[in-house]
Amino acid sequence: MSPEVLSTPVVDTAKVPDRAQTRAQAARRRKALVAAVRVLLLVAVLGLWEGLSRAKIIDPFNFSMPSQIWDQIWTWVMHGTAQGSLGEQIWATLQEALLGWIIGVVAGVLFGIALGRIAFLADVLGPYVKVLNSIPRIVLAPIFLIWFGLGPASKVASAVVLVFFPVFFNAFQGAREVDGNLVANARILGASNRRVTLQVVIPSATSWIFTSLHVSFGFALIGAIVGEYIGATKGIGLLVAASQGTFNAAGVYAAMVILAVVALAAEGLLTFAERRIFRWKPAHSG
Repeated sequence: MSPEVLSTPVVDTAKVPDRAQTRAQAARRRKALVAAVRVLLLVAVLGLWEGLSRAKIIDPFNFSMPSQIWDQIWTWVMHGTAQGSLGEQIWATLQEALLGWIIGVVAGVLFGIALGRIAFLADVLGPYVKVLNSIPRIVLAPIFLIWFGLGPASKVASAVVLVFFPVFFNAFQGAREVDGNLVANARILGASNRRVTLQVVIPSATSWIFTSLHVSFGFALIGAIVGEYIGATKGIGLLVAASQGTFNAAGVYAAMVILAVVALAAEGLLTFAERRIFRWKPAHSG
């Protein structure tokens, strides 16, 4: 018998599927599926709502219906509101929310980093921060209205107090969670407290801070809307109050839809900015 010859089978690498390409295709398919299911879910909810209202199973006067809400939005877009054009109302609310958000974020980051870095300051001011955080911030809106009047200042103040605390606590925790080895190495290399804070602590806490930014802009919108609802000369909150005063349920829902679109647009911008800043972070695997 002749000895058996052992040979390694030749694999055609051209037929081996590219793993990265396969994963990319699977990710695209999943993304398309998620988008389709989202659209179908929205259509199903709106269709059920419309059908129940038209069948008088739910009271259309109190609950309205999607078609009436769309008609209200279209009327505001084409003919404006009793307080002025729809764009003017949106811009008024957006200005108040943006200004309050910026002030609240800056103050929250500064105080959070300061108290996270300086233990003595945290021990002294900690109880006061906890007491202020326990106060329901919404009830401060009437006080701000008395202090600052019907103008934008009272709405900005309401937005600031809603934004400040989530940003503050995230910045504070981010400053406390910095790797001690990084701080120690920076000090060994001769870095001062200022340089350690600017070049080690703040970059390390950026992820924590950005996490709070997504939530805090929604809080800024809530603060502006609540302030406008209590008393204002223009804004989306005023549209809600005016629609409620005339028992116009479609107007209330229409204002909520407009507010949701503004919030989603802001969330998209924040997500885009976060991805640009944290391009070095590895993407989450599915």
